[in-house]
Amino acid sequence: MKKRMNVQKEIERLDPKTDCQRIVFLTAYLEFPWDMTRALELALFRTFAVPSIATLLDKTGEFRNATQRRYDDTSIVINEIMINGYDSERGGTFIKRMNRMHGQYEISNDDFLYTLSTFIYEPIRWINKFGWRKLYHKECLALYYFWREVGERMRIKDIPDTYEAFEQWSLDYENKMFANAEATQRVANCTRDLLLSFYLPKALWKSAEPAVYALMDEPLLKAMNYPIPSDATRHRVEGALRVRAKFMRLLPKHKNPQMMTFQQFETHPDGYTVEDIGPKSLRDKWAN
Repeated sequence: MKKRMNVQKEIERLDPKTDCQRIVFLTAYLEFPWDMTRALELALFRTFAVPSIATLLDKTGEFRNATQRRYDDTSIVINEIMINGYDSERGGTFIKRMNRMHGQYEISNDDFLYTLSTFIYEPIRWINKFGWRKLYHKECLALYYFWREVGERMRIKDIPDTYEAFEQWSLDYENKMFANAEATQRVANCTRDLLLSFYLPKALWKSAEPAVYALMDEPLLKAMNYPIPSDATRHRVEGALRVRAKFMRLLPKHKNPQMMTFQQFETHPDGYTVEDIGPKSLRDKWAN
């Protein structure tokens, strides 16, 4: 508990704008490593509910034909940036790699902007609902300033000037753009099945699907043409997560950061370099 309090005291001393890289690191890898990962997985689903995003992802075939690889590469890029910071040489290298990949496709500025917003607000909503404590306002602001800086390095235009304005823009975009499309369901199903495979044998996936749906709100479920779970199912799933949060409050804090980039990725069993990241078609093209 003393270690945990030391982390919180450090966060309290820091400035959410100038020290956003440090605050995000502490929040994501010392305070809420498991929750941050789950929230970013849910953020991925939210992007699928925008037909233009889902159609592009479906067209590339990566989510259908190389789901694990696409998941691993996305996780690597996000975590390399969050762990090392956007100002670091390594973090900057992965941002450049991401920009190079994105540059091969026609993606609207609004779709970039919406995707960026999910990295800020989905973790905040998840942690405030299921984390062992709620986020400090400084942590919320730090996530905004952190990803705004990343967005500027991605050359995303018209990023709202405040935390509140960006959240409202994101909500308005969802209300306007969320819609059901065949591509939405295809990429969502592939990702859903991959996440279930992390925990269960294939024979149990179907029976576990309602637990996944219980973590999604109604507009998201409708966009994906998924069934609305019963109140009882939502209560059980959310109750289990809240019980976990209570236990987490009592457990000793992680002594070391739980950094995802130190784990072994299934599609990168021997480790990776920045050149290993991306679809095979692009890696082959750039290698020649």
